[in-house]
Amino acid sequence: MLLKIFLLLYFSTIVLTESNPEEKQGVIYPNRCEVCKILAIELQDRLAETGKSSDVLEIGYSLDDVKPKKRTEYRTSELRLIESLDNICERILEYNLHKERGDSTRFAKGMPQTFKALHGLVDKGVKVELGIPYELWDKPPVEVAELRRQCEVLLEDHEETIEDWYYKHQDTQLIDYLCEQRVLKPDEKKCLKEVLDTKGDKGKIDDNSPKIKQKEDL
Repeated sequence: MLLKIFLLLYFSTIVLTESNPEEKQGVIYPNRCEVCKILAIELQDRLAETGKSSDVLEIGYSLDDVKPKKRTEYRTSELRLIESLDNICERILEYNLHKERGDSTRFAKGMPQTFKALHGLVDKGVKVELGIPYELWDKPPVEVAELRRQCEVLLEDHEETIEDWYYKHQDTQLIDYLCEQRVLKPDEKKCLKEVLDTKGDKGKIDDNSPKIKQKEDL
C-alpha cells in the first residue's frame, strides 16, 4: 500500500522561487539580528579552525636577498583573516530552516526533523508528494538564501569593524563586539541570547506546524 502525503502549503515556502515576497505565503525572512549572529558564529568558528597553525610567515622581498624578511605568526597575520573571510557567507548555505522552532535557532545546520521523517518514508518505499521534484527537497530554502545575501551586505558594511576586532579585540567574543555593541539597535538584540534547547528539540513539532494528511493510493 502506498501513502500520499500532501504538504503543499508547507513546503511551497521551502523551495526557492522567482515570485515576489508577497507571494511566498508563510515565509519569514531573517532579521538583522539573525544575520549578524550567524555571521559572527561562522567567522569565529572559521578562525578557530585556522588558529591552531603554528606556521611562521616570512614577509618582504629584496633583490639581493640580504635584508632580513619580516617574520609573523600565521595565527595573527593578515593572511589568516583574508582566508577566513573568503566565502564566509557561502558557509551559510550549509544551514537549513527548522520550521518546528520559533526563534533564531530555526536557522541551523542539519536536516530538519520533518524532512528526516519524509526521507525515511521514501526509503521505505512510501510515495511522498510535495508538489516539487525529489531532487529539490534539500535545496537551500528561500530564507537561507536571503540569509546568505544579507550576510554579504553586512560583511561589506562592517568589514573595518571586523578587522579592528581581529587585530585588537580578540579577547572579546565577536558576537558581542560586532552585533551587541555596534550593529544592532537595543530592540534588535533578542536573538543573541537564544540557544537551542536540546532537551526540548528532539524532533518534536509544535502545534503551529502543518498537519500531515495521508490517504490510500488504491
